[in-house]
Amino acid sequence: MASNVLFILSDEHARDIAGCYGNQIVQTPNIDALAGRGVRFDNAYCNSPICVPSRASLATGNYPHRTGYWDNAHPFDGGVPTWHHHLRDAGHNVVSIGKLHYRDAGDDAGCSQSLHPIYVPDGQGDVIGLLRKDGQPRKAASAMAEKAARGMSDYAAFDDRVAGAATDWLRARSGGAGKPWVLYVSFVIPHFPLIAPPDFFALYDDADIPLPDQYGHDERPRHPGIDAYRQSFNYDDYFDEDSLRTALQAAGLEEDTLVIYASDHGESLGNRGLWGKSVFYDDACAIPMIMAGPGIKAGTKNSTPCSLVDLYPTILGAAGRRLNAREHKLPGSDLRAFLDRPAPQRAVFSEYHAAGSTSGGFMLRKGDWKLIYYVGHPPQLFHLPSDPREKHDLAGQESTAEIQAMLETELRQIVDPEAADAKAFADQARRIAALGGEDTIRARSEIGFTPAPKG
Repeated sequence: MASNVLFILSDEHARDIAGCYGNQIVQTPNIDALAGRGVRFDNAYCNSPICVPSRASLATGNYPHRTGYWDNAHPFDGGVPTWHHHLRDAGHNVVSIGKLHYRDAGDDAGCSQSLHPIYVPDGQGDVIGLLRKDGQPRKAASAMAEKAARGMSDYAAFDDRVAGAATDWLRARSGGAGKPWVLYVSFVIPHFPLIAPPDFFALYDDADIPLPDQYGHDERPRHPGIDAYRQSFNYDDYFDEDSLRTALQAAGLEEDTLVIYASDHGESLGNRGLWGKSVFYDDACAIPMIMAGPGIKAGTKNSTPCSLVDLYPTILGAAGRRLNAREHKLPGSDLRAFLDRPAPQRAVFSEYHAAGSTSGGFMLRKGDWKLIYYVGHPPQLFHLPSDPREKHDLAGQESTAEIQAMLETELRQIVDPEAADAKAFADQARRIAALGGEDTIRARSEIGFTPAPKG
């Protein structure tokens, strides 16, 4: 039976920062309540740990190396079909409220209507991030650290408007009449700046909050791919230990609406001396994924590895639409197929070609194992059940050589890492030239984060 769909996306929400995922400190009652009446996917990942390519993968159901939306300066422009296009063209009302992070309003992104959208700045995005090989520290790092405080931010005010608009939109459909709909509600928080509204800040005592994992300089893992990111996004230079110390039910739509909650990527939160996203540790790459609605058993957990590209067929399936011939070739699967038959050995894939990386990075999670493959640098290999904090890199050991080779073979069935890396750098070089060259780009003001539109 077809359902309406409410898809809620947050920005930079690390999977483990939620009560329903086992966090004993943070208070997330609404997310926990959604998990309580639905299914929690315990092994969900983004397809690129940075905003623009991750959101493009979510929209298109495909990977960055297949679409060319490599980084925050190659924003989605409507040029690749999306689930929004499919449903709108099939007669559904597809409405987005909040952050899209696509190129600009002039592109046809497939929505029937977009309320309070956020696009990339000037239709160009973070062009300084195209200069990947120099490894220079980003100037915006100090500004991000300086803003960390209690108070009200433009993002908090923006999210209030998004929530209000979404509530009003759902209330207007309380009678149940009208054509089928998909409502895509996209919040900005918890994306930095790290400014907490006073009421929320007051819920926590500094003494109860532990320091980030592997925060001491002698504890931090050393790897050329991670070191390059830490040098470029040197947020931690500006922190120290002292500074670290619903509407559906009301509208009567709960019974015939599939609700999905996810985030575009995670956040390192100081673990290993890293802040932001852009790496393949679970802090930055793993995301919450929760679904509730018709046919979903309440309070269940699912071990199936999954990712944002799976939402394309999931949303279409819930809305009662069949995949066309092109869509059958997409890498994702309808997650509802795993509700009664989890597939813990399923493989999921992520990649990174953006700011802070001197070469392409690729991740394959399969079963208990995670392989991180860097072009031109040593790989990393983690056994997650025995090492959930990913402290022990097992790559290059005789005892794990067979599993490492098997994972790399499976990775290469998805992508040729070296070819994708070369293509990303070639596309970025063309973009740099089109923008006037490296010197012109360096002279621009750096973007720390995309500003929210004023009310």
